[in-house]
Amino acid sequence: MASPRDKKSPNNSSSSISRIRVISSHLPCSSSTSLFMASEKEAALAAAVPPPDYPTIFDKIINKEIPSKVVFEDEKVLAFRDISPQAPTHIIIIPKVKDGLTGLSKAEERHTEILGHLLYTAKLIAKQEGLEDGFRIVINDGPSGCQSVYHIHVHLLGGRQMNWPPG
Repeated sequence: MASPRDKKSPNNSSSSISRIRVISSHLPCSSSTSLFMASEKEAALAAAVPPPDYPTIFDKIINKEIPSKVVFEDEKVLAFRDISPQAPTHIIIIPKVKDGLTGLSKAEERHTEILGHLLYTAKLIAKQEGLEDGFRIVINDGPSGCQSVYHIHVHLLGGRQMNWPPG
């Protein structure tokens, strides 16, 4: 009998469109950008890179203005389940204070502590989620890296066999 971890995550177009609508409603986009984009790639390429202090959907989640399924929280980070999971376990880990860290390419020496804490937190959550067989960490950066929310975040993916190359 297959365990729940063996189930493939739904990745249908309606959940992708729903996710794009939510993300798009919180991003500065050009007036010609459609809210009905077919993929994360299109959303990332269409999203204008906002100023570092621009509020994102993640700021609204941190402030509890948008509900989320929190799986971990401490004084520095918040982790919650992705609304459009790409694996049976798909968790987003974000710093509570952006501090100009919109993406990994914007990291400065002062960010080393929070970057390390994000990765260590991913390890703690992987253990909490029972991902003893392994997991994948993803950080999308910039339009070509498929970043659609400009608040650095770590994707923790697991519960199925990952493939290589990843994308």
